[in-house]
Amino acid sequence: MEDQKNRAELNVSNSFTQMLGIKYPILLAPMFLVSNTAMVIEGMKCGIAGCIPALNYRTIEELREAIKELKAAKVPGGAFGFNLIVNKSNFKYKDQLEVLCEEGCDFILTSLGNPKKTIQKAHQKGIKVFCDVTDFNYAQKVSDLGADALIAVNNQAGGHRGRFSPEELIQLLKKNFSLPVISAGGVGNRQELETMLEFGAEGVSVGSPFIASEEANVGDSYKQACVEYGEDDIVMTERISGTPCTVINTPYVQKIGTKQPWLEKLLNKNRRLKKWVKMFRFSLGMKATEKAAKGATYKTVWVAGPSIEHTKEIAPVKAIVHRLIS
Repeated sequence: MEDQKNRAELNVSNSFTQMLGIKYPILLAPMFLVSNTAMVIEGMKCGIAGCIPALNYRTIEELREAIKELKAAKVPGGAFGFNLIVNKSNFKYKDQLEVLCEEGCDFILTSLGNPKKTIQKAHQKGIKVFCDVTDFNYAQKVSDLGADALIAVNNQAGGHRGRFSPEELIQLLKKNFSLPVISAGGVGNRQELETMLEFGAEGVSVGSPFIASEEANVGDSYKQACVEYGEDDIVMTERISGTPCTVINTPYVQKIGTKQPWLEKLLNKNRRLKKWVKMFRFSLGMKATEKAAKGATYKTVWVAGPSIEHTKEIAPVKAIVHRLIS
């Protein structure tokens, strides 16, 4: 009876759950190379929302097919969307946005750039737009542009994280904006989820715990690393995208270090060259990350956040969701 009571209490009804029609205030976060339709479909069956980076698909036609698959599999209580990188580093951005609006989805999550065009075009099709924010200034910009919710990326997030603690960022955004706040980072179990709701968030975005899911589109070595390593094994590196990013502190990461090479630092001081250096570093980093995701080598770089602390085994998505809600 107690377990049933806890489930009922978490099945909150607020602006976020109502907006998407989901049972639980959980967003299965978009993860580069990791997220796929199988994960999102299982998430929707459990009553949560799921999101996939559009860049996980090499062609626009593959993206279109993924949308169709998710639309066909959608069930009441679940929702799906896609993550768009909206700055100039994403050469496919315009085409990705076009196909998302053509085929339709429940929401688009924007990162790393100005979401103005995305918000305008998506709203014309009745698609909600959530925007990654890490501070007040960017939250103000996307709020003024008409964003439907704020993804509060805190200093516990995996990948590119923010600088504020979950409590600081949630309360900052709740104090100044009327939009729903979805806290991203630092949630790996039920207790941590409830803590974010107590801080004032309407929902949570959870990524790293799902890397070790049976449905995840990565090699077993990556999944097992999320089981064997923990919170204390997460470090920040500048060697993937040029922007600090959290990774598991493997022997290879320890060997190469976490700081930018001296030449990149020098070139980044040049205003003309800075953008191109970042794009070059991003390209190199993504290729290295892709190789590591598919199989372990001596050059292994696995992106993850401290919430892998609670990952004790490779499990199906439904079991990980169960850990979050009961």
